Amino acid sequence: MVQSTLLPCQKHLFRLPDGVHYINCATRSPSSQAVEQAGHDALTRHANPFGLRPDDFFDGSASVRDKFAQLINLPDPERVALIPSVSYGMAIVARNLSRKPGIRAGQQIVLVGDEFPSDVYAWDRVTAELGLTIRTVPMPTGFPKGPRWNEQLLDAITPDTALVVVPPAHWMYGTRFDLVAVGQRAREVGAWLAVDGTQSVGALPFDWQAVQPDVLICAGYKWLMGPYSMGLACFGPAFDDGIPLEESWMNRLDSNQFHRLMDYQSAYRPKAYRYNVGEQTHFIQMPMLDAALTQLLDWQPARIQEYTEALMAPVWSELETLGCHVDPVDGTVGRAHHLVGLWLPEQADPMTVAQVLHERQVSVSARSGVLRIAPHLYNTPEDAQALVDALHIALR
Repeated sequence: MVQSTLLPCQKHLFRLPDGVHYINCATRSPSSQAVEQAGHDALTRHANPFGLRPDDFFDGSASVRDKFAQLINLPDPERVALIPSVSYGMAIVARNLSRKPGIRAGQQIVLVGDEFPSDVYAWDRVTAELGLTIRTVPMPTGFPKGPRWNEQLLDAITPDTALVVVPPAHWMYGTRFDLVAVGQRAREVGAWLAVDGTQSVGALPFDWQAVQPDVLICAGYKWLMGPYSMGLACFGPAFDDGIPLEESWMNRLDSNQFHRLMDYQSAYRPKAYRYNVGEQTHFIQMPMLDAALTQLLDWQPARIQEYTEALMAPVWSELETLGCHVDPVDGTVGRAHHLVGLWLPEQADPMTVAQVLHERQVSVSARSGVLRIAPHLYNTPEDAQALVDALHIALR
């Protein structure tokens, strides 16, 4: 008999209070006790900097890069950069777009509809400078949405495409995009592929070698379960000799040799190091992100998907009796399990519904015309039932 790999609930590893039903990891993850303790330990060390070595400025980020590379099947951790936000990472892409081979006026940047603002605002200046236009592929009407949205996205990628910006799963709706197919199409037409993995990586399997993006950018405080204002970005070979946003001394060759810092060095450390944000060490936050990645490598994103699928499966069928709707599961083009857009009945106001849920200690997000429901391993069947009970009240 084959033993099930389904993880048990991990709520015991968190400090979430009883009676609070936090189904909202897509807004911000709670810190596990291990991440919390890593922060406390780092603060204690920070109180006495005696004995701090030059290599201490670099070792923490090396560990985080290694673990993140393992998480996404990236063979080379030197392709990982430390960034403060998705907007910072997308700004690097925008700054280097003029260097892309074959770039020309009249080409397009392809986006999916209702994308997060950081993935939209990044292109305003560069489109004007290079004579590019934005092509947005809107969410289809009706259900199921996923297969048609994927098909329309692929159709939009043509030889006139300079850049494709797409997430593994939509940040509001949870609709999955087949990034292996998108990456192949982008390479066929000579377009760059930039992936915002913030709302997926850590909870949904991501395979760098299969997708082959030019850039993957992730904020750290959602599904990576780390601290706010830290993120990770992976840059492919197209960016190896690119232009960074800032000229940090730490990103230069031999910058750990503090006794030689006045021997100014024009050469950068290899690959993605040039894109690291200044003061990348983050003595307090880096150990927290390291602890979070250690836990994710143990859990594994595929098992998070399995757990959230099993946890929420009874919920969707019951909510459909209230007139709600979710897009069906359909492999790489259906909906994810860790982030699900729940379309409410037409007459319902999502903000009002979310407020009723909040009053009953159920935390989800209202985004546009949907409720965004984002469970994780710390959620229990009681949390799922509390959501159902609260929606019965809110929609009656």
